[in-house]
Amino acid sequence: MLYHFLDCGITPIGEARYRLSRFVDGETRPVKKPCHTQQNSGFEAKGLFTSMTAQSASATTSEQPQTNREAGPAAAQPVAPRVPVSATHHGITLEDDYAWLRADNWQEVMRKPETLAAGIRAHLEAENAYTEATLGDTAALQEMLFQEMKARLKEDDRQVPQPDGPFEYFPRFVKGGQYPQLCRIPRGGSADDAQVLLDGNAEASGKAYWDLGDAAHSDDHKLLAYATDDKGSELYTIRIRDLATGKDLADDIPDTRGSVQWAADGKTLFYIKVDEHQRPLSVYRHRIGKPVRDDVLVYEEKDSGFFVGLSSTQSEKFILIDIHDHETSEVRLIDAEAPEEEPQLVARRRVGHQYGVEHYGSHLIITTNSDGAEDFRVVTAPVAAPNEANWREIVPHKPGRLIIDVNVYTHHMARLEREDSLPRIVVTPLKSNADGDLLDRSGEHTIAFDEEAYALGLSGGYEFDTTTIRFTYSSMTTPAETYDYDMATRERVLRKRQEVPSGHNPADYVTRRLLAPAKDGELVPVTLLYKKTTPLDGSAPLLLYGYGAYGISMPAAFSTGRLSLVDRGFIYAIAHIRGGKDKGFRWYTDGKMKKKKNTFTDFIAAGEHLIAEGFTTRGRIVANGGSAGGMLMGAVANMAPDLFLGIIADVPFVDVLNTMLDKDLPLTPPEWPEWGNPLTSKEYFDYIRSYSPYDNVEAKPYPHILALAGLTDPRVTYWEPAKWIAKLRVLNTSDNLVLLKTNMGAGHGGASGRFDGLKDTAFNYAFALKVAGLA
Repeated sequence: MLYHFLDCGITPIGEARYRLSRFVDGETRPVKKPCHTQQNSGFEAKGLFTSMTAQSASATTSEQPQTNREAGPAAAQPVAPRVPVSATHHGITLEDDYAWLRADNWQEVMRKPETLAAGIRAHLEAENAYTEATLGDTAALQEMLFQEMKARLKEDDRQVPQPDGPFEYFPRFVKGGQYPQLCRIPRGGSADDAQVLLDGNAEASGKAYWDLGDAAHSDDHKLLAYATDDKGSELYTIRIRDLATGKDLADDIPDTRGSVQWAADGKTLFYIKVDEHQRPLSVYRHRIGKPVRDDVLVYEEKDSGFFVGLSSTQSEKFILIDIHDHETSEVRLIDAEAPEEEPQLVARRRVGHQYGVEHYGSHLIITTNSDGAEDFRVVTAPVAAPNEANWREIVPHKPGRLIIDVNVYTHHMARLEREDSLPRIVVTPLKSNADGDLLDRSGEHTIAFDEEAYALGLSGGYEFDTTTIRFTYSSMTTPAETYDYDMATRERVLRKRQEVPSGHNPADYVTRRLLAPAKDGELVPVTLLYKKTTPLDGSAPLLLYGYGAYGISMPAAFSTGRLSLVDRGFIYAIAHIRGGKDKGFRWYTDGKMKKKKNTFTDFIAAGEHLIAEGFTTRGRIVANGGSAGGMLMGAVANMAPDLFLGIIADVPFVDVLNTMLDKDLPLTPPEWPEWGNPLTSKEYFDYIRSYSPYDNVEAKPYPHILALAGLTDPRVTYWEPAKWIAKLRVLNTSDNLVLLKTNMGAGHGGASGRFDGLKDTAFNYAFALKVAGLA
């Protein structure tokens, strides 16, 4: 009974396949399983330790080059010393002047940040001091933005309780609290009389960083398994809490991925342990009360190019071991009532085949891209013989209609799908569990909405024997609404509407959806948000957000934070570029591997179209993207610097070539299906080299640039943005700002608390307003 927080694609940083969400604009969403199943095997593996080549690593010594620590409005910018390191691949020699910024002991730094070499720390701190001094004149603005955003956040907020047997479970926040409390009430009881199972504020007390991974209660409701990370390095420790006493048992399990699944007996727990390279490759079984050293290895993946995940079917009959890279998946079943039996293989992996599994009686219901079903189809197979030879189609493939997720209940199947860039939920009654077509198509119906652009999330909930599903709806102007929907009666009940305490009138804002012609004639969807009073004569500055990788789509969802930018005259735009699945699976494949440059040219085309339509002018666009979207930022800065006024690159993956050349890094092998393998292929070496942002910085005028990093980031390591900024600092011929800010106590997602996260957003927006002349 999984009780973790997933973003369901709502305003994601966009990375992890199973990314745990922070409290986003007042809405957390506890769900039964990941919002995106096999179709997003685009878990953002990027980076769990991106790095330089092994040869470059050897240049880092215990005596790090010293750096200028002065910083102030009149002080010189920090200039990183040049320590050239060379490596040769395919007869081509690469030189890297800043490889020394990669710590030799980077794996130790993930666990103990204080072990970072003094010279590297000195440089990062000098950059932080310089950035703070340079943006010092925005301190009051940052505080104003933060207070505005905080005022829009309902501090004592709670999620609608999810029923599960005798209880209802939900997360809530208390006034002034940075972290959630996990709570429950007797079924039908009052949320005001909740039992607090886990208080995040108490757990995080005295810690600079604290993140909750999975939390799951046992089937008998007696125990809570939960995983926490207190470094930002995504090394989670699992603990077990006795819910009767509120005390933790002695069963601490360190160095895990943070995933937990209970067997039906309430005494057996499955989890994923990471290896010495922090690769999630092994599933273990733990018996409550037994020493952790006696835990049993259930499955071990031998191919370092694949990672392992855990989830369960909606029926809770099976625990799922999901083995995947970016294009291939394989699923094994553990009978939750027979946890000591060997996992059962569903269909053996083959390159390019992705599938996900649900359960209904004596059948499995499988979502698959087999037989050319690029946007996926649904088939059934007997539980006793689930191999592909026995698959029978029940929902055919339809090109352009992407099946995102399927939930199965005792009498209904609900699927989340996307067509024409808009999501919808399709409900189909199920026949009795007999051979043949399981679907009663006469009762099939669709839940859809009328706005020009919107976001939709489907929550599986905890229960299987139910006719009720829960979904969330929002748009760029409409705050999130949570509905319970009865699949039998088709009754829709509004359970919660996101409150904006300081006030919000949707009628004051406009949401638009445009189609920007790309370089090759494709049409790129662009979603806009602006205030009705904003002049549309080209004078307004515009923030253009993009991601474009791993098949992750950018929903047109509500965000209270961006209102502070829009209220000050900015137009906010999201470019739904190739590399995501906004227009189906082909939209993803057209933005990866040897077609990766489509992502960059789509983003540039979106900016050009917004100019042509009179929304802004050249040089008035602030671009924003993070992680793989930060690679996008680096690429477009090189390709079209005059298009942009500024660029905000959050934890940017900019050292692509060096990372993909190092096969010993934990995440490099799983990334080859996304970017290509430059080690074995000169063709991919040349192609990646032609766009890798760090490798293509050259002497020319760049726009204002702000790069954000996290010292313990296990996805895009701190040295990538540090090296990029160091090179830009030397080669940029403009007088524009080139700034780096490294969070010395956090990882990929930035600050962990909900208020601290708002401060990060306020900092970024203050930079955008400053360069736009609106600070």
